Amino acid sequence: MSTLATAPRAAPPAPGAGPWTAFGTCCLIWGSTFLFISIGNDAVPPVWAAALRLALAALLLSGIALAMRHPFPRGAALRAAAWYGFWQFGVSFPLLYWGEQRVASGLTAVLYATIPLTTALLARAFRLERLRVATLAGAAAALAGVALIFSGQLGADVPAASLFALVLAATTASLSGVLLKRGPRQSPLWANAAGAWAGLPLCLGASLALGEPHRLPATLAGWGPILYLTLAGSIGAFVLFAWLVGHWPVTRVSFIGVVTPVVALALGALVRHERLAAASLAGSALVLAGVVLGLRGHAAGAPPRAPGAETTR
Repeated sequence: MSTLATAPRAAPPAPGAGPWTAFGTCCLIWGSTFLFISIGNDAVPPVWAAALRLALAALLLSGIALAMRHPFPRGAALRAAAWYGFWQFGVSFPLLYWGEQRVASGLTAVLYATIPLTTALLARAFRLERLRVATLAGAAAALAGVALIFSGQLGADVPAASLFALVLAATTASLSGVLLKRGPRQSPLWANAAGAWAGLPLCLGASLALGEPHRLPATLAGWGPILYLTLAGSIGAFVLFAWLVGHWPVTRVSFIGVVTPVVALALGALVRHERLAAASLAGSALVLAGVVLGLRGHAAGAPPRAPGAETTR
């Protein structure tokens, strides 16, 4: 039998410009990561690039956690971090990098905008949170939007396998967060460092299975996106996000997932000259509308279980 700790009442939003600055910075950084993955795929084999990013992030996060004397997770906490890393870094990362070879970066971000809704559904499946009708309606609208995106992209000769890989990447990313949330409270730095170490062998194995060459990048064009994604995406935005969760209600923070695709679509159009078919644009709008509706329904329900509220086994 498992017992859940009681979730505390959500704290009111912190006043001042600090939280809004952190929110905007997270949106800009995570909105840009899809573009940098696309750029990096031009110079470095995709899954090998993901493995290099993971290795650098694991080393840096471990070093920061040690320097800050964060306690290393053990027992149930370490198992939760390992499962988080298995699905997020070992499965979702390779699928994301591989799928984005043939799918526009902005559209990839739209598919990833479904993560808040998928997370709500999975949290209900694991009996962590309750669902409301509005959440289910939002999920249905987002699913219809994904179907429209598929129809528009298949008409533009985008392989169905790439689109399925990205949908699966977003779904496994949602699963990873739910599995981490089920475990005991732990250092977010160590959770990501241990997760990166757990996912790295799978990412390397996927790269080997695809027959990718494993040379280190010899140019700035090769290293630039990897370093940016490591420092800004894996470390910088994560630290800001963790700080923001402590200052704002988590539902408001989750709207980062709605703003990020707007940033990614704009950057993709400006930098990569990405153009979407009418059906894909309509589908993108439907996905975002569904996410907004679903998040409102989720916010109206019972307060979510606090991060780190343990499950005793």
